[in-house]
Amino acid sequence: MSHFSSIKTQIRNLESLQASLNNLGIEWKNGPSTVRGYQGQTTQAQIVIEQENNYDIGFAWNGQEYELVADFQYWQQPWTVDGFLQRVTQGYALHTVLQESSKQGFSVTEQQKNNDGSIRLVVQRWS
Repeated sequence: MSHFSSIKTQIRNLESLQASLNNLGIEWKNGPSTVRGYQGQTTQAQIVIEQENNYDIGFAWNGQEYELVADFQYWQQPWTVDGFLQRVTQGYALHTVLQESSKQGFSVTEQQKNNDGSIRLVVQRWS
């Protein structure tokens, strides 16, 4: 029986996921690569975050989105699983908005991180 658990996300763009992890200062490997788990169990993922305890975290494509896969019993990150996913998702959304805005000719005139953790963006486009 597998010890791996997965959590569905709304993450669909690999480049934005990678940018989010980079912005959080998280080291990751590009895959497909092996995610190591309990008693030598493994699974494959497109993004692998190695932990010091040799139990990895991964983001695996399920055909629609990237799921977070890990043996959560051996979670070794500075945040809870929920806190980690909130930070990754926020960074993902920010990068996606910046990327799409740029494609449509907008540029960022203001970016501010608020005390509550939210991010305020102001973009403009000259016509």
